[in-house]
Amino acid sequence: MHWGNVLEPASQVPLPGLVVDQAEPWSYSDSGVVAQGQAIALGSLLSSAVAAPSGFPATGNGLWFAQPGRLDAWSNDWLPIGNGYLAAMLQGETAQEAAQLNIESLWSGGPFQDPSYNGGNKLPSDQVTVAEQMQTIRQSIFQSDSGTIDNIEQLTTDAGAYGSYVGAGYFLSTIGVTGDVSSFTRWLDMDAAVQRTLWTQGNATFLRETFCSHPLEACVQHINTSDASALPALTYAYSIAAESGIPTPTVSCLDNSTLQITGTASSPGMTFEILARVSAGASGGSSPSIACGPTGTGNATISVSGASAAWLTWVGGTNFDQDAGDAAHNFSFQGADPHDNLVKLIDAATSSSLAYDEIVSAHIADYSGLMTKFHLDIGQKPDLDTPTDQLKNAYETDTGNTYLEWLLFNFGRYLLAGSARGTLPANLQGKWAKDASNPWSADYHSNINIQMNYWFAELTDMDVVKPLFDYFEKNWVPRGSLTAQYLYNISEGWTTHNEMNIFGHTGMKGGGNTASWADYPESNAWMMFHVWDHFDFTQDRDWFKSQGWPLLKSAAQFHLQKLVPDERFNDSTLVVVPCNSPEQVPITLGCAHAQQVIWQLFNAIEKGFPISGDTDTEFLNEVLTKRSQMDKGIHIGSWGQLQEWKVDMDSPDDTHRHLSHLIGLYPGYAVTNFNASVQGTAINYTHEQVIDAVTTSLIHRGNGTGPDADSGWEKVWRAACWAQLGNASEFYHELSYALERNFAPNLFSLYSSGADAIFQIDANFGFPAALLNALIQVTDQPSDQDVFVVNLLPALPPHWPSGSIKGARLRGGSSLDLIWESKKVTSLVVSPDAAAARRQIRFMQGNREIKTVTVEPGVRVQVL
Repeated sequence: MHWGNVLEPASQVPLPGLVVDQAEPWSYSDSGVVAQGQAIALGSLLSSAVAAPSGFPATGNGLWFAQPGRLDAWSNDWLPIGNGYLAAMLQGETAQEAAQLNIESLWSGGPFQDPSYNGGNKLPSDQVTVAEQMQTIRQSIFQSDSGTIDNIEQLTTDAGAYGSYVGAGYFLSTIGVTGDVSSFTRWLDMDAAVQRTLWTQGNATFLRETFCSHPLEACVQHINTSDASALPALTYAYSIAAESGIPTPTVSCLDNSTLQITGTASSPGMTFEILARVSAGASGGSSPSIACGPTGTGNATISVSGASAAWLTWVGGTNFDQDAGDAAHNFSFQGADPHDNLVKLIDAATSSSLAYDEIVSAHIADYSGLMTKFHLDIGQKPDLDTPTDQLKNAYETDTGNTYLEWLLFNFGRYLLAGSARGTLPANLQGKWAKDASNPWSADYHSNINIQMNYWFAELTDMDVVKPLFDYFEKNWVPRGSLTAQYLYNISEGWTTHNEMNIFGHTGMKGGGNTASWADYPESNAWMMFHVWDHFDFTQDRDWFKSQGWPLLKSAAQFHLQKLVPDERFNDSTLVVVPCNSPEQVPITLGCAHAQQVIWQLFNAIEKGFPISGDTDTEFLNEVLTKRSQMDKGIHIGSWGQLQEWKVDMDSPDDTHRHLSHLIGLYPGYAVTNFNASVQGTAINYTHEQVIDAVTTSLIHRGNGTGPDADSGWEKVWRAACWAQLGNASEFYHELSYALERNFAPNLFSLYSSGADAIFQIDANFGFPAALLNALIQVTDQPSDQDVFVVNLLPALPPHWPSGSIKGARLRGGSSLDLIWESKKVTSLVVSPDAAAARRQIRFMQGNREIKTVTVEPGVRVQVL
């Protein structure tokens, strides 16, 4: 990697193993964040020498390193910041810092690149032919000796201009200082959502801090020095030299202190713009000099001299508009040029009436308001003597490190806060990606990945999910309705498949026999778990009526028409056909995964109907009738396994990465809360028999290192499943195995190995969810009329004998505070919201009932 002819970095010396002088701790409030969000005074940063970086959170809630990130190790070493709209990765260098940029909607492909792009759909003229092909496929499966067929390629459509999430270039911030570097440290403060780099060079100590403010929709990088005199000369430049494949943008001066970068994601393609403005503090009464030049095309830069402090503020946007993704707008997704809006944003963020301290304060207050409603303590003791990369390198499976596990839990929440609060939801890499083409397009995979991104959001009271539902409504539903019509000959509702971009790609993505991963019209049903959960945890009736219920209903309408009588087993049940269990090869009927998720969707319809305001009782009755008729996806096979397909063809040697047929164990409930009188199976299984079958399947599925993949997400999913079964030893083994094997020194989850390995964020989000599932389980159930069971410490490992949870959310609209000591619950408080549902909740620890209480709106209950 190189920067090209922009600014050559100043000479540096290697910085192995350097430690930093430690100051008196910063001022902290009770929540552990920097008091008042004030900028740090450098004069107090260097005193007694200890290993931890100066100003590191007293809570221990941060990552720190004794050397800059390696230039060629973006996914292993660099540190992320973001506000949902914008994101950046920071190298943490000294004389020249590199910040790699992202804009959440910057994508190649789609109608911006190809005006004929149609979301991977069949044509209207194909509908009759495709309907005939579909019927032939179904009959072939029903009549096949094996219950399978080889391919359904005729149903797929070439991906066309599918595109990819694209990096947005680099800012290079250079300071005119030379000489040896000492007392270096860089850290990510997760109490404040600020990245900092501190070092001494040329007889001065410098502090650079960078963050992305959600209130301002802007990112800020600030630098100052302990030296009483002015900062050395500063230069700010933009470069795409290290971003592979991006068309060269124009870099010019909007005014004397503002860079204007305009370009496209592809050629042709979506346009983007970045405005970056430099502000500076006066030094010794003299006004600093700020100059941008040259104007016009080329490499414009901003130079600063005579400043006591300087900060770069940037905003960015594209001409993408999700509101233009429907038939009324010809599915153009094209909005206005972003320039006028960006000028408003940059002017607001750099207003002369807004001091830097106020910017920091507002940013930290916003972030803290999101994060501090929930708190976890698993008995961790902050290690302020060991850099994070050394903690990670020393970590061992089963032995563990409670502090590092707690850090990774908090890092997942930090990443979700930084990637999910924009217009679009968190993608396969959150919002952090580089180059013109990213692995799997950094898109939205909906057969585990996007779901795992949000598994812990409701339970930890993070208000970040609305962009996800807006994405469903505005990006999936319009073209998904055409997919239902043209591909499945279904006139109501909508569907999607496994891979989606931001341009309404809802067709079955082809280019060959892609059924194993592309044949997945149940993706909409799984995503409706999140829609129902949001209402169930918040009891937000206004939202449910306006957005939640229409999404649930329209997804269910599709599946009502898609279920057909089983003509192979002739057992009077309704099944899906053709189906693939994600991402397995057999194309067959009655896949357990599909049957389980549709059954759960229909349950949500019954529970939600009285709240929805809908009067369509004919629809409700059809749901109830077909739910009673459908196969529920629960069959025990020849070697004691839970069958993945209705045809008993599971192999005991199948260690496939996905646990698709176990979705009813976690995150669903078809298995966990199995009840033959409710689900109605052909053979009257007991709950114990079904759990035994699931356990057998989970054992045979292996530890997540099969020949098909060795990823983190498959291991943390296994960990969550073992926790659901109450198996603490297997839970912790799998969780710690994932941490040792699949996380980088910067705690990013990796899909491959090497310095610049593939980053895939789902395990960063799945890890907190799995960890929580060992401590508190709030599993859903078919009916709201039953007593809700909350399992506490169901798979508590011996490594966390004492701890606490504050502010966990319960179904029905309550919060829970929990303390445990010596592996036993010692304090339990439930605080219902004013709008909470009246419910009975039974609290359990293992097989022991703690207490059953009736929750009333607004009435706090001291359970224990």
